[in-house]
Amino acid sequence: EVQVRKYDYIRDLAMDDGTQSMEMPAEYMFKDVPHYDDLPDPVAEVLRLMDTHGIATMLSHVDGDECRLRPDRFRGMFHVDPNQGMDAVRALEAAVVERGAVAAHTWGTGANPQVPINDKKMYPLYAKCVELGVPMVLYVGVPGPRILMSSQEVAQLDEVCWFFPELTIVTRHGGEPWEDLMVKLMLKWPNLYYSTSAFAPKHYPRAIIDYANTRGADKVLYAGYYAAGLSLDRIFAELPGVPFRDHVWPKFLHENARKVFKLDE
Repeated sequence: EVQVRKYDYIRDLAMDDGTQSMEMPAEYMFKDVPHYDDLPDPVAEVLRLMDTHGIATMLSHVDGDECRLRPDRFRGMFHVDPNQGMDAVRALEAAVVERGAVAAHTWGTGANPQVPINDKKMYPLYAKCVELGVPMVLYVGVPGPRILMSSQEVAQLDEVCWFFPELTIVTRHGGEPWEDLMVKLMLKWPNLYYSTSAFAPKHYPRAIIDYANTRGADKVLYAGYYAAGLSLDRIFAELPGVPFRDHVWPKFLHENARKVFKLDE
């Protein structure tokens, strides 16, 4: 019997020995990686942390125990694999229509084979998102794991936003080193948004902070990285040090997410 470890799908894409030995393939970038899977009652622990830090709603996998047990506190995203063709399109529709998913999510860089943001395999999924009225969550910038980055270069967003002006896209994982381009594209495309996932607050890109403080207050959303690489305790300890202007905070922390993911509907 072959034991499948979490993140083995990433290890299959990596060529170096270090990735094969790391528990979490980007752990060289993070200190004290949380261990969510070892908890006797993960849902209760996450709820405790949410209450501690004043988090009203968390997005999680639509088929997870948390969405099933506490739909009042968790809303579901559905992960789609663009390599599955029409099966992925049908699965996405079922997740939204039958199980209440509020967004689609895919990491083409972690797919095998990798699927770029503007690849033809993604187009049926983008079209289905428009039809269903849900956002697509995508990864941009150099990935932490030691796998090829070409699938998530920020410039690829331009083609997708041009061809699907009705599609709402929320990006994850920073966009570095193209954060200035990310700002230009958000200025250009009304339905393109940025979330701060995978970044400790003290490392939020300066270009994104400046954009939120000026023309982009409605386009930048809070996102954490629990339990992949950052604890909520660390994130919320560092958040007060982010130099957002007063009018940005409510939009960043909850108003933008409620609007983009239609959480009040």
